[in-house]
Amino acid sequence: MRIGYAVPVSGPWATPENIGRVATRAEELGYSDLWTFQRLLAPVGREMGTTYRSVADPVVTLAYLAGVTRRIGLGVAVLNMPFHSPALLAKQLGTLQTVSGGRLTAGLGLGWMPEEFAASGVPFERRGARAEEYLDVLRKLWNDEVVEHEGEFYRIPAARQEPRPVPGPPRILLGGGADAALRRAGRLADGWVSASREDLRTIGEKIYIVKEAAREAGRDPESLRFVCRGVTTPRPSGRPGRAPLTGSYDEIRRDVADLAASGVTDVFHDLNFVSEVVAPDADPAEAMRLAEEMLVELAPDPRT
Repeated sequence: MRIGYAVPVSGPWATPENIGRVATRAEELGYSDLWTFQRLLAPVGREMGTTYRSVADPVVTLAYLAGVTRRIGLGVAVLNMPFHSPALLAKQLGTLQTVSGGRLTAGLGLGWMPEEFAASGVPFERRGARAEEYLDVLRKLWNDEVVEHEGEFYRIPAARQEPRPVPGPPRILLGGGADAALRRAGRLADGWVSASREDLRTIGEKIYIVKEAAREAGRDPESLRFVCRGVTTPRPSGRPGRAPLTGSYDEIRRDVADLAASGVTDVFHDLNFVSEVVAPDADPAEAMRLAEEMLVELAPDPRT
């Protein structure tokens, strides 16, 4: 089981100083990866909770983290493909892969908020078909000497995109919880990443669907990564009806072990979805106190 940690990207605690501080401490403690996520807009009149009100750009944040760390992996869960041209995203992620020394994991999604599609000038319809073509174009841009593509959604005249990523393209995970999205991850991606609202008590059922789709496509399901965003919330122990990853640190550690038994290969602990951390009036110093306590309490066991 790989144990990662989400850096501050949402709310008042998401300052450059705190991002760097969490990242370097996580690297010191042996965490496997640092994680970010994307939100373009917080539409007026749509109730979305405090997490999405103020969110830093994930690619720029990861580029900053590439410079302040040396070994720890860098991940985004997720970037929504329709909001970027594939040529631009291939260039950005390919460069990030190179400058980080090959540490990038690119989680990609379809997007779900109509306002963000409108702001990006992209139709909301046929997102799944668009995503499959998008992945094809990305891989051509990263691997082919000359790229030429004429598809339903994207067109690239014969061209080169250099330099190519070193030591090679980043691994791609796909998000989404519907059966079609899970099967797409099994057929086309290097793994699957769960959403913040995932019911972790039944996550094994979705992992099974991804693995079955991989088998049917002639792929090795055991080579895939299954990444769980852990909306981790420290609370007093013994609370009735507690959700997984909510409770005492001992309870949370046991939950991580249960997730491993369900087929999860990676968990990353994420305070960006905890209301008292990201609310507009939250105290950044208190958020960092909790984050640094969590980093120590939930650090990976070096013997495993």
